[in-house]
Amino acid sequence: MNADRKHFKSQSTRAELEGHRGAVTAAEFCLWQTHLIISVSEDRSFKKRVFPKVWDHHMGSLIYNSSVLTASPLLSLLIDAESRQLVTGCANGQLWIFSLVEGHHYRCVTRVDLKKKSESFFRRVESRLCSLPEEGQRVCTDGLEKGEEVEASLPVLGLGPCDLSLVLPAECGCLPSENTTCLWIGSSAGLFIFNLANFELEAVLHYKDFRSSSIQVAGSCAVMSKVGGEKAVCLLTSLCGCKIALLEIYAAALVRSQRGHNAGRDLSVLPRAHVLSTSPLYFRPAEENRTQPAPQRQSAMRSTIKDQPLVFHSKVRSSGYASTPHITLFSPKTNTRSSGDRSLPRRDCHRGKEYPLESSPPTKVHKQRVIAHGPVAVSCVQYSGDGRWLACGLANHLSLVFRADLTGTPAVFSGHDGAVSTVCWSHDGRWLLSTSRDGTLRLWSLRGAELALCVGKDVFSKPARSAQFYYIDTFILLSSGPELQLLKYHVATCRDGIQRYKQKSRCKGVFRLPTTGMTEITSLSAVNDFYSYLVLTAGRNRTLEVFDLNAGCSAATIIEAHSRPVHQICQNKGSSFMTQQHQFYNLFATTATGDGIKLWDLRTLRCERCFEGHPNHGYPCGIAFSPCGRYVASGAEDRHVYMYDVGSSTFSHRLAGHTDTVTGVAFSPSAPQPGSCARPRVMEVGTHLLSPCSAALEAPWTLGHGLASGDTGCRRHRCDGLVMSSTTEPRPSTEALTWLIPR
Repeated sequence: MNADRKHFKSQSTRAELEGHRGAVTAAEFCLWQTHLIISVSEDRSFKKRVFPKVWDHHMGSLIYNSSVLTASPLLSLLIDAESRQLVTGCANGQLWIFSLVEGHHYRCVTRVDLKKKSESFFRRVESRLCSLPEEGQRVCTDGLEKGEEVEASLPVLGLGPCDLSLVLPAECGCLPSENTTCLWIGSSAGLFIFNLANFELEAVLHYKDFRSSSIQVAGSCAVMSKVGGEKAVCLLTSLCGCKIALLEIYAAALVRSQRGHNAGRDLSVLPRAHVLSTSPLYFRPAEENRTQPAPQRQSAMRSTIKDQPLVFHSKVRSSGYASTPHITLFSPKTNTRSSGDRSLPRRDCHRGKEYPLESSPPTKVHKQRVIAHGPVAVSCVQYSGDGRWLACGLANHLSLVFRADLTGTPAVFSGHDGAVSTVCWSHDGRWLLSTSRDGTLRLWSLRGAELALCVGKDVFSKPARSAQFYYIDTFILLSSGPELQLLKYHVATCRDGIQRYKQKSRCKGVFRLPTTGMTEITSLSAVNDFYSYLVLTAGRNRTLEVFDLNAGCSAATIIEAHSRPVHQICQNKGSSFMTQQHQFYNLFATTATGDGIKLWDLRTLRCERCFEGHPNHGYPCGIAFSPCGRYVASGAEDRHVYMYDVGSSTFSHRLAGHTDTVTGVAFSPSAPQPGSCARPRVMEVGTHLLSPCSAALEAPWTLGHGLASGDTGCRRHRCDGLVMSSTTEPRPSTEALTWLIPR
């Protein structure tokens, strides 16, 4: 022992790292780069603000110095080796999470307010208890009933790792639990279990819940737990006095006691039961196809005509057979070769290739093409199911349909009196559905770009906000105010030159279902590629609601899904060119302005991931799943498209090339090629569409309706795939489409 002391005294100081302007409150070595030291401090010499620093103790130099984070001092620090993230807590109850992945440049992943998370957690626990039967409400809820028990501020005194591998595998569902990291947060009032995957609290425990402990307000806190262990040990010191307490906590039991039991276990996108006879989805082909027999109608007509005597005339007016043949005014062109621009899409010609499972996300811009001349923006984009066609909704009341390679002249669909808000393809690719701000719903035929059906305001109590095909094109599903409506439609396919102009298409409402609380529906989503009973909706009151149309009722409700109303729900629907595991179809994502993207699982009704790396504070930006289900693309206000990996909480990379806010994205179902659209500036518009082909830009073309396109240069790059997006160009009175290509 004396030798150890002598050896210890002989050791000299290796390095002295200077640069902090205040007392250093915490410091740790980087686990995968042991020569790096990360420290946080309390700097009160200038504006009383704090900033972390990264050191290289071999060189004794400062590598990185972040900007000022908050006015309160940073008190704690934790480095997570699995997620490669830095977590630091401050005295005002905020958590700052930074990415330490190489190439991310210490970017901030998110900032969490512990007090707001606690209040939201209490409300969720109360809602779960209210939804459970009386015998299932006997759970540990001490300290969770009253909101006044939450302090005005919850300083983060200590951070420590938390292993919930015994709880998460059975309840997380689709995502692997090894990628989900939790940590203990020790505060002055209690302990919190925080999930680094979805940035939500898993459990809350107040110090006063321990009756044997005399410490209710802590001055310092340290938490330690073994990997794979069932319990954690917490060491507390009192804020006032000279008391020390040692607490023993079973994390798994604590989490289970505050989590809903069997929430969403019976929900699945894939149907598990047959269609009920009382369901609005039940087919009645015998009743629907039953018509009055022809002899009865003929007999009714004969009854109105009286019998007349037969009269023979000596002279009869000529029928025209002996005269000169008349000139045919309208004759069909039978000797022309079809260009194929507006022919019906054939889905079987591309069935040979499957979507690559291990495809890389897009990284480059490939092609750009001007769409319209004037202050017009692309508001929405969507690929057809076979990946051959691309539909775009414009703010100038028009809808355009391009080939996926952006060659040829696009088909123009005109008739709306307002900006086109949504476009949706049918499963067979023959029909295009569009809704507009004028409150109407229109069904278009891809052959000839003709209007097949128009449903006006007389059918809906309130304007239709969004609509789509449902149940493999059997119904049209739409939202009108607080109601979810199901329409049965029939499209007349008469090809006669005169009769086809007579409106014989019709639709009727077969079912309507109001939301809980009669709140307005802001977005809806349902699967159309296969039979599914579930419909997902988002309300103006920040609530997500799941409807089971087989039972004809609401199946589940998620309150306070976001801090603001959800403007888009996106399901992981896969593709006809790609087969995923059945449990991955239960994943869906929601996004709200200023609250990032959340990834949910229907079976658990829990948020599994949260993506907050993209700036989105004032304008709704769209999201989309890749057909392989590995990536989520999102638009952003910094003129980039962000690509997220569903197994990580930060974006993998971002796609540049836009000049304004990117408002929509879409992936091609047949090839690795997402697309997007952007919001224009006031007088400077230019929307770009990302194209998957490598062909050069064509000459300018005319749309009609007074819209002519201009010519732009085409930047060509070598790449292996493609992605699509749209943006606003700084040139006035232009609108273009641009394509981004993956590696």
